Amino acid sequence: MKYLSLRNLYAGIVLIIIELIVIHAPLSVFFGSHFEQYAPFIKAWKEMLMAVGVVLMLVLIHRQKRWREFIDDRLLQLIGIYTAIHLFSLLAWNGLTAAAAGLVIDLRYIVYFVLVYVLLRLYPQFKRWFVRLVLLGALVVIGFGTLQIVLPPDFLRYFGYGETTIQPYLTIDQNADFIRLQSTLRGPNPYGAYAASVAIMALAWLVARKRRMDWRVAIVGVLAAIGTYLSYARSAYIALALGVALVLVVRYGRKLRLRHWVVAGAVAVSLVASLGALSHTDFVSNVVLHEDPGEGGMTDSNDGHWTSLVRGLQAVAESPAGHGIGSSGSASLFTDEPHIIENQYLFIAHEVGILGLITFVAIMYIIMRRLWRLRVDAWALGMFASGVGLLVIGLLLPVWADDTVAIVWWGLAAALLATSKK
Repeated sequence: MKYLSLRNLYAGIVLIIIELIVIHAPLSVFFGSHFEQYAPFIKAWKEMLMAVGVVLMLVLIHRQKRWREFIDDRLLQLIGIYTAIHLFSLLAWNGLTAAAAGLVIDLRYIVYFVLVYVLLRLYPQFKRWFVRLVLLGALVVIGFGTLQIVLPPDFLRYFGYGETTIQPYLTIDQNADFIRLQSTLRGPNPYGAYAASVAIMALAWLVARKRRMDWRVAIVGVLAAIGTYLSYARSAYIALALGVALVLVVRYGRKLRLRHWVVAGAVAVSLVASLGALSHTDFVSNVVLHEDPGEGGMTDSNDGHWTSLVRGLQAVAESPAGHGIGSSGSASLFTDEPHIIENQYLFIAHEVGILGLITFVAIMYIIMRRLWRLRVDAWALGMFASGVGLLVIGLLLPVWADDTVAIVWWGLAAALLATSKK
Protein backbone atom coordinates (compact mmCIF):
# COMPACT_ATOMS: atom_id res chain seq x y z
CA MET A 1 0.00 0.00 0.00
CA LYS A 2 2.87 2.31 0.83
CA TYR A 3 4.49 1.45 -2.48
CA LEU A 4 1.34 2.36 -4.36
CA SER A 5 1.05 5.70 -2.55
CA LEU A 6 4.59 6.64 -3.59
CA ARG A 7 3.73 5.80 -7.18
CA ASN A 8 0.56 7.88 -7.08
CA LEU A 9 2.35 10.79 -5.45
CA TYR A 10 5.04 10.71 -8.14
CA ALA A 11 2.43 10.54 -10.90
CA GLY A 12 0.38 13.27 -9.23
CA ILE A 13 3.35 15.66 -9.22
CA VAL A 14 4.00 15.08 -12.92
CA LEU A 15 0.32 15.54 -13.82
CA ILE A 16 -0.18 18.61 -11.64
CA ILE A 17 2.73 20.36 -13.32
CA ILE A 18 1.47 19.71 -16.85
CA GLU A 19 -2.03 20.73 -15.81
CA LEU A 20 -1.14 24.05 -14.17
CA ILE A 21 1.82 25.13 -16.29
CA VAL A 22 -0.47 26.61 -18.96
CA ILE A 23 -1.91 29.05 -16.40
CA HIS A 24 1.32 29.48 -14.46
CA ALA A 25 1.80 33.12 -15.47
CA PRO A 26 -1.59 34.49 -14.34
CA LEU A 27 -1.56 32.33 -11.20
CA SER A 28 1.94 33.39 -10.13
CA VAL A 29 1.22 37.05 -10.90
CA PHE A 30 -2.13 37.04 -9.08
CA PHE A 31 -0.97 35.29 -5.91
CA GLY A 32 2.45 36.94 -6.02
CA SER A 33 0.87 40.39 -6.07
CA HIS A 34 -1.31 39.54 -3.07
CA PHE A 35 1.40 37.77 -1.07
CA GLU A 36 4.52 39.67 -2.08
CA GLN A 37 6.68 38.22 0.68
CA TYR A 38 6.11 34.73 -0.74
CA ALA A 39 6.30 35.72 -4.42
CA PRO A 40 9.62 33.90 -5.15
CA PHE A 41 8.23 30.65 -3.70
CA ILE A 42 4.95 31.07 -5.58
CA LYS A 43 6.84 31.45 -8.86
CA ALA A 44 8.96 28.41 -8.06
CA TRP A 45 6.07 26.04 -7.25
CA LYS A 46 6.79 23.75 -10.19
CA GLU A 47 10.52 23.56 -9.50
CA MET A 48 9.85 22.64 -5.87
CA LEU A 49 7.46 19.91 -7.02
CA MET A 50 10.08 18.66 -9.47
CA ALA A 51 12.62 18.36 -6.65
CA VAL A 52 10.23 16.15 -4.68
CA GLY A 53 9.45 14.21 -7.87
CA VAL A 54 13.13 13.46 -8.47
CA VAL A 55 13.47 11.95 -4.99
CA LEU A 56 10.36 9.79 -5.49
CA MET A 57 11.58 8.74 -8.93
CA LEU A 58 14.91 7.51 -7.57
CA VAL A 59 13.20 5.58 -4.77
CA LEU A 60 10.80 3.87 -7.18
CA ILE A 61 13.56 2.97 -9.64
CA HIS A 62 15.51 1.43 -6.76
CA ARG A 63 12.51 -0.54 -5.52
CA GLN A 64 11.85 -1.98 -8.96
CA LYS A 65 15.56 -2.62 -9.53
CA ARG A 66 15.43 -0.92 -12.95
CA TRP A 67 18.66 1.08 -12.68
CA ARG A 68 20.39 -0.68 -15.56
CA GLU A 69 17.52 0.08 -17.95
CA PHE A 70 17.88 3.82 -17.43
CA ILE A 71 21.65 3.97 -17.00
CA ASP A 72 22.11 2.30 -20.40
CA ASP A 73 19.77 4.77 -22.15
CA ARG A 74 21.98 7.02 -24.29
CA LEU A 75 19.52 9.89 -24.09
CA LEU A 76 19.55 9.85 -20.29
CA GLN A 77 23.34 9.55 -20.33
CA LEU A 78 23.63 12.77 -22.34
CA ILE A 79 21.15 14.49 -20.05
CA GLY A 80 23.32 13.46 -17.10
CA ILE A 81 26.40 14.91 -18.82
CA TYR A 82 24.52 18.13 -19.63
CA THR A 83 23.48 18.47 -15.99
CA ALA A 84 27.05 17.83 -14.80
CA ILE A 85 28.36 20.54 -17.15
CA HIS A 86 25.90 22.98 -15.59
CA LEU A 87 26.99 22.09 -12.08
CA PHE A 88 30.66 22.44 -13.06
CA SER A 89 29.89 25.84 -14.64
CA LEU A 90 28.79 27.12 -11.24
CA LEU A 91 32.52 27.58 -10.54
CA ALA A 92 32.28 30.73 -12.66
CA TRP A 93 30.30 32.30 -9.83
CA ASN A 94 27.79 35.02 -10.70
CA GLY A 95 26.17 35.28 -7.29
CA LEU A 96 23.75 33.04 -5.44
CA THR A 97 20.53 34.55 -6.78
CA ALA A 98 21.68 34.67 -10.41
CA ALA A 99 23.14 31.14 -10.24
CA ALA A 100 19.98 29.70 -8.70
CA ALA A 101 17.72 31.44 -11.23
CA GLY A 102 19.97 30.42 -14.13
CA LEU A 103 20.11 26.80 -13.03
CA VAL A 104 16.32 26.67 -12.81
CA ILE A 105 15.79 28.26 -16.23
CA ASP A 106 18.39 26.04 -17.91
CA LEU A 107 17.41 22.69 -16.42
CA ARG A 108 13.73 22.69 -15.41
CA TYR A 109 12.43 21.37 -18.73
CA ILE A 110 15.25 18.81 -18.84
CA VAL A 111 14.33 17.59 -15.35
CA TYR A 112 10.66 17.44 -16.28
CA PHE A 113 11.50 15.43 -19.39
CA VAL A 114 13.27 12.86 -17.21
CA LEU A 115 10.39 12.78 -14.71
CA VAL A 116 7.82 12.06 -17.45
CA TYR A 117 10.11 9.65 -19.29
CA VAL A 118 10.81 7.52 -16.22
CA LEU A 119 7.23 7.68 -14.94
CA LEU A 120 5.77 6.31 -18.16
CA ARG A 121 8.49 3.70 -18.54
CA LEU A 122 7.66 2.45 -15.06
CA TYR A 123 3.89 3.00 -15.24
CA PRO A 124 2.71 3.45 -18.86
CA GLN A 125 -0.94 3.48 -17.74
CA PHE A 126 -0.55 7.16 -16.79
CA LYS A 127 0.03 8.20 -20.40
CA ARG A 128 -3.71 8.52 -21.03
CA TRP A 129 -4.07 11.03 -18.19
CA PHE A 130 -1.00 12.93 -19.27
CA VAL A 131 -2.19 13.33 -22.86
CA ARG A 132 -5.66 14.39 -21.73
CA LEU A 133 -4.20 17.14 -19.58
CA VAL A 134 -2.01 18.33 -22.46
CA LEU A 135 -5.13 18.57 -24.65
CA LEU A 136 -7.05 20.36 -21.90
CA GLY A 137 -4.20 22.82 -21.53
CA ALA A 138 -4.23 23.53 -25.25
CA LEU A 139 -7.96 24.28 -25.10
CA VAL A 140 -7.40 26.69 -22.21
CA VAL A 141 -4.53 28.58 -23.85
CA ILE A 142 -6.03 28.76 -27.35
CA GLY A 143 -9.50 29.47 -25.95
CA PHE A 144 -8.38 32.41 -23.82
CA GLY A 145 -6.19 33.68 -26.64
CA THR A 146 -9.26 33.75 -28.87
CA LEU A 147 -11.24 35.61 -26.20
CA GLN A 148 -8.54 38.27 -26.09
CA ILE A 149 -9.60 39.34 -29.56
CA VAL A 150 -12.80 40.81 -28.09
CA LEU A 151 -11.68 41.50 -24.50
CA PRO A 152 -10.24 44.90 -23.53
CA PRO A 153 -6.48 44.95 -24.24
CA ASP A 154 -5.64 45.54 -20.56
CA PHE A 155 -8.01 42.86 -19.24
CA LEU A 156 -5.16 40.98 -17.54
CA ARG A 157 -4.53 43.93 -15.20
CA TYR A 158 -7.36 42.48 -13.08
CA PHE A 159 -5.02 39.54 -12.36
CA GLY A 160 -2.20 41.79 -11.18
CA TYR A 161 -0.46 42.32 -14.52
CA GLY A 162 1.40 45.62 -14.77
CA GLU A 163 4.74 47.41 -14.91
CA THR A 164 6.25 45.43 -12.03
CA THR A 165 5.04 41.97 -13.11
CA ILE A 166 4.03 41.11 -16.69
CA GLN A 167 2.67 43.68 -19.11
CA PRO A 168 -1.07 43.07 -19.71
CA TYR A 169 -0.49 43.53 -23.43
CA LEU A 170 2.26 44.46 -25.87
CA THR A 171 2.31 46.07 -29.30
CA ILE A 172 4.56 45.96 -32.34
CA ASP A 173 7.32 48.49 -31.70
CA GLN A 174 4.96 50.49 -29.46
CA ASN A 175 2.45 50.92 -32.28
CA ALA A 176 -0.99 50.83 -30.64
CA ASP A 177 -2.63 49.79 -33.92
CA PHE A 178 -1.07 46.35 -33.60
CA ILE A 179 -1.88 44.82 -30.20
CA ARG A 180 -0.35 41.36 -29.79
CA LEU A 181 -2.18 38.40 -28.24
CA GLN A 182 -0.40 36.57 -25.42
CA SER A 183 -3.15 34.45 -23.81
CA THR A 184 -2.05 32.93 -20.48
CA LEU A 185 1.63 32.85 -21.40
CA ARG A 186 4.31 35.35 -20.45
CA GLY A 187 4.20 37.28 -23.71
CA PRO A 188 3.27 37.27 -27.41
CA ASN A 189 6.39 35.43 -28.61
CA PRO A 190 5.88 32.40 -26.32
CA TYR A 191 2.19 32.38 -27.22
CA GLY A 192 3.03 32.47 -30.92
CA ALA A 193 5.39 29.52 -30.47
CA TYR A 194 2.80 27.58 -28.44
CA ALA A 195 -0.09 28.34 -30.82
CA ALA A 196 1.98 27.42 -33.87
CA SER A 197 2.83 24.06 -32.26
CA VAL A 198 -0.85 23.39 -31.50
CA ALA A 199 -1.82 24.22 -35.10
CA ILE A 200 0.86 21.85 -36.44
CA MET A 201 -0.22 19.06 -34.09
CA ALA A 202 -3.85 19.54 -35.13
CA LEU A 203 -2.92 19.30 -38.81
CA ALA A 204 -0.89 16.13 -38.21
CA TRP A 205 -3.88 14.57 -36.47
CA LEU A 206 -6.32 15.59 -39.21
CA VAL A 207 -4.27 14.31 -42.15
CA ALA A 208 -3.73 11.00 -40.34
CA ARG A 209 -7.49 10.43 -40.18
CA LYS A 210 -7.74 10.66 -43.98
CA ARG A 211 -11.45 10.73 -44.85
CA ARG A 212 -12.76 11.10 -41.30
CA MET A 213 -12.81 14.78 -40.44
CA ASP A 214 -12.63 15.66 -36.76
CA TRP A 215 -14.24 19.10 -36.66
CA ARG A 216 -13.32 19.74 -33.05
CA VAL A 217 -9.63 19.33 -33.81
CA ALA A 218 -10.03 21.35 -37.01
CA ILE A 219 -11.59 24.26 -35.13
CA VAL A 220 -8.86 24.25 -32.50
CA GLY A 221 -6.24 24.12 -35.25
CA VAL A 222 -7.77 27.10 -37.08
CA LEU A 223 -8.04 29.11 -33.85
CA ALA A 224 -4.42 28.25 -33.05
CA ALA A 225 -3.35 29.45 -36.50
CA ILE A 226 -5.28 32.69 -35.96
CA GLY A 227 -3.64 33.05 -32.55
CA THR A 228 -0.23 32.57 -34.17
CA TYR A 229 -1.00 35.36 -36.63
CA LEU A 230 -2.33 37.79 -34.00
CA SER A 231 0.66 37.20 -31.75
CA TYR A 232 2.57 39.00 -34.52
CA ALA A 233 5.57 36.82 -33.68
CA ARG A 234 7.53 36.54 -36.92
CA SER A 235 9.52 33.57 -35.63
CA ALA A 236 6.22 31.77 -34.98
CA TYR A 237 5.14 32.45 -38.58
CA ILE A 238 8.29 30.72 -39.81
CA ALA A 239 7.77 27.82 -37.39
CA LEU A 240 4.16 27.36 -38.50
CA ALA A 241 5.07 27.42 -42.19
CA LEU A 242 7.88 24.90 -41.70
CA GLY A 243 5.79 22.62 -39.53
CA VAL A 244 2.84 22.59 -41.92
CA ALA A 245 5.15 21.92 -44.86
CA LEU A 246 6.83 19.03 -43.05
CA VAL A 247 3.53 17.39 -42.12
CA LEU A 248 2.20 17.65 -45.66
CA VAL A 249 5.44 16.44 -47.27
CA VAL A 250 5.68 13.41 -44.97
CA ARG A 251 2.04 12.44 -45.49
CA TYR A 252 1.66 13.22 -49.19
CA GLY A 253 5.20 13.63 -50.55
CA ARG A 254 5.38 10.18 -52.13
CA LYS A 255 2.04 10.70 -53.88
CA LEU A 256 3.07 13.94 -55.58
CA ARG A 257 4.51 14.00 -59.07
CA LEU A 258 7.23 16.29 -60.37
CA ARG A 259 4.77 18.85 -61.73
CA HIS A 260 3.16 19.15 -58.29
CA TRP A 261 6.53 19.96 -56.71
CA VAL A 262 7.24 22.52 -59.44
CA VAL A 263 3.90 24.23 -58.86
CA ALA A 264 4.40 24.22 -55.08
CA GLY A 265 7.87 25.73 -55.47
CA ALA A 266 6.57 28.40 -57.82
CA VAL A 267 3.82 29.33 -55.36
CA ALA A 268 6.34 29.57 -52.49
CA VAL A 269 8.67 31.78 -54.54
CA SER A 270 5.76 33.98 -55.57
CA LEU A 271 4.65 34.43 -51.97
CA VAL A 272 8.14 35.49 -50.88
CA ALA A 273 8.51 37.84 -53.84
CA SER A 274 5.15 39.43 -53.11
CA LEU A 275 6.42 40.60 -49.72
CA GLY A 276 8.82 42.93 -51.48
CA ALA A 277 6.12 44.28 -53.76
CA LEU A 278 3.83 44.86 -50.78
CA SER A 279 6.45 46.36 -48.49
CA HIS A 280 4.54 49.66 -48.38
CA THR A 281 1.42 48.03 -46.90
CA ASP A 282 0.64 48.16 -43.18
CA PHE A 283 0.85 44.38 -42.81
CA VAL A 284 4.30 43.93 -44.35
CA SER A 285 5.87 47.10 -42.94
CA ASN A 286 4.58 46.52 -39.43
CA VAL A 287 4.08 42.77 -38.94
CA VAL A 288 6.78 41.35 -41.22
CA LEU A 289 9.46 44.02 -41.32
CA HIS A 290 8.68 45.95 -38.11
CA GLU A 291 9.81 49.06 -39.98
CA ASP A 292 6.80 51.35 -40.15
CA PRO A 293 8.20 54.91 -40.44
CA GLY A 294 5.10 56.21 -38.66
CA GLU A 295 5.28 53.82 -35.70
CA GLY A 296 4.16 55.04 -32.34
CA GLY A 297 7.57 54.76 -30.67
CA MET A 298 11.28 54.88 -31.33
CA THR A 299 11.81 51.19 -30.53
CA ASP A 300 13.07 49.03 -33.41
CA SER A 301 13.00 45.32 -32.63
CA ASN A 302 15.13 44.50 -35.69
CA ASP A 303 18.02 46.53 -34.28
CA GLY A 304 17.51 44.82 -30.93
CA HIS A 305 17.74 41.33 -32.47
CA TRP A 306 20.87 42.25 -34.42
CA THR A 307 22.61 43.90 -31.47
CA SER A 308 21.81 40.91 -29.28
CA LEU A 309 23.18 38.49 -31.88
CA VAL A 310 26.46 40.40 -32.28
CA ARG A 311 26.97 40.74 -28.54
CA GLY A 312 26.20 37.06 -28.03
CA LEU A 313 28.72 35.94 -30.65
CA GLN A 314 31.38 38.22 -29.19
CA ALA A 315 30.77 36.95 -25.67
CA VAL A 316 31.00 33.29 -26.72
CA ALA A 317 34.19 34.00 -28.69
CA GLU A 318 35.71 35.68 -25.63
CA SER A 319 35.02 32.68 -23.40
CA PRO A 320 34.39 29.38 -25.25
CA ALA A 321 34.10 27.63 -21.86
CA GLY A 322 31.16 29.87 -20.92
CA HIS A 323 30.61 32.71 -18.49
CA GLY A 324 28.82 30.63 -15.86
CA ILE A 325 25.25 29.92 -14.82
CA GLY A 326 23.14 33.06 -14.50
CA SER A 327 25.34 35.12 -16.83
CA SER A 328 22.64 35.61 -19.49
CA GLY A 329 18.91 36.06 -19.85
CA SER A 330 16.59 37.10 -17.06
CA ALA A 331 18.85 35.49 -14.44
CA SER A 332 21.62 37.95 -15.36
CA LEU A 333 19.40 40.82 -14.19
CA PHE A 334 20.54 39.84 -10.69
CA THR A 335 24.17 40.59 -11.64
CA ASP A 336 26.05 43.81 -12.26
CA GLU A 337 26.29 43.05 -15.99
CA PRO A 338 22.93 41.89 -17.43
CA HIS A 339 23.33 40.15 -20.77
CA ILE A 340 20.22 39.48 -22.86
CA ILE A 341 20.77 37.09 -25.77
CA GLU A 342 17.93 36.52 -28.22
CA ASN A 343 19.23 33.20 -29.50
CA GLN A 344 18.72 29.90 -27.68
CA TYR A 345 22.00 28.37 -28.83
CA LEU A 346 24.15 31.40 -28.00
CA PHE A 347 22.25 31.58 -24.70
CA ILE A 348 23.40 28.05 -23.83
CA ALA A 349 26.96 28.60 -25.09
CA HIS A 350 27.24 31.84 -23.11
CA GLU A 351 26.45 30.02 -19.87
CA VAL A 352 27.98 26.55 -20.24
CA GLY A 353 30.31 26.99 -23.19
CA ILE A 354 30.73 25.22 -26.50
CA LEU A 355 30.85 21.80 -24.81
CA GLY A 356 27.49 22.43 -23.17
CA LEU A 357 26.00 23.55 -26.48
CA ILE A 358 27.31 20.45 -28.27
CA THR A 359 25.78 18.23 -25.57
CA PHE A 360 22.43 20.01 -25.86
CA VAL A 361 22.44 19.62 -29.65
CA ALA A 362 23.17 15.90 -29.20
CA ILE A 363 20.20 15.57 -26.82
CA MET A 364 17.91 17.32 -29.30
CA TYR A 365 19.24 15.18 -32.14
CA ILE A 366 18.38 11.93 -30.34
CA ILE A 367 14.91 13.16 -29.38
CA MET A 368 14.12 14.36 -32.90
CA ARG A 369 15.54 11.19 -34.46
CA ARG A 370 13.38 9.00 -32.23
CA LEU A 371 10.30 11.09 -33.02
CA TRP A 372 11.09 10.82 -36.74
CA ARG A 373 11.24 7.05 -36.51
CA LEU A 374 7.73 7.12 -35.01
CA ARG A 375 6.34 9.48 -37.66
CA VAL A 376 3.67 6.99 -38.72
CA ASP A 377 1.97 8.04 -35.48
CA ALA A 378 0.16 11.38 -35.82
CA TRP A 379 1.30 12.60 -32.41
CA ALA A 380 4.95 11.83 -33.14
CA LEU A 381 4.80 13.46 -36.58
CA GLY A 382 3.21 16.58 -35.10
CA MET A 383 5.83 16.70 -32.35
CA PHE A 384 8.66 16.28 -34.85
CA ALA A 385 7.30 19.02 -37.14
CA SER A 386 6.57 21.40 -34.26
CA GLY A 387 9.99 20.60 -32.81
CA VAL A 388 11.65 21.69 -36.04
CA GLY A 389 9.68 24.92 -35.88
CA LEU A 390 10.67 25.55 -32.26
CA LEU A 391 14.32 24.84 -33.05
CA VAL A 392 14.15 27.50 -35.78
CA ILE A 393 12.52 29.93 -33.34
CA GLY A 394 15.54 29.26 -31.13
CA LEU A 395 17.67 31.05 -33.72
CA LEU A 396 15.76 34.26 -32.98
CA LEU A 397 14.65 33.82 -29.36
CA PRO A 398 15.60 31.71 -26.29
CA VAL A 399 12.49 29.61 -26.88
CA TRP A 400 13.20 27.09 -24.11
CA ALA A 401 13.55 29.85 -21.52
CA ASP A 402 9.76 30.13 -21.46
CA ASP A 403 8.58 27.59 -18.91
CA THR A 404 5.19 26.80 -20.49
CA VAL A 405 6.42 26.19 -24.05
CA ALA A 406 9.44 24.21 -22.85
CA ILE A 407 7.73 22.04 -20.25
CA VAL A 408 4.75 21.18 -22.48
CA TRP A 409 6.84 20.26 -25.54
CA TRP A 410 9.56 18.35 -23.68
CA GLY A 411 7.02 16.65 -21.45
CA LEU A 412 4.93 15.43 -24.36
CA ALA A 413 8.05 14.32 -26.24
CA ALA A 414 9.06 12.27 -23.19
CA ALA A 415 5.60 10.69 -23.01
CA LEU A 416 5.75 9.60 -26.65
CA LEU A 417 9.29 8.24 -26.48
CA ALA A 418 8.79 6.45 -23.17
CA THR A 419 5.73 4.52 -24.37
CA SER A 420 7.01 3.74 -27.84
CA LYS A 421 7.28 0.05 -28.69
CA LYS A 422 10.20 0.68 -31.02
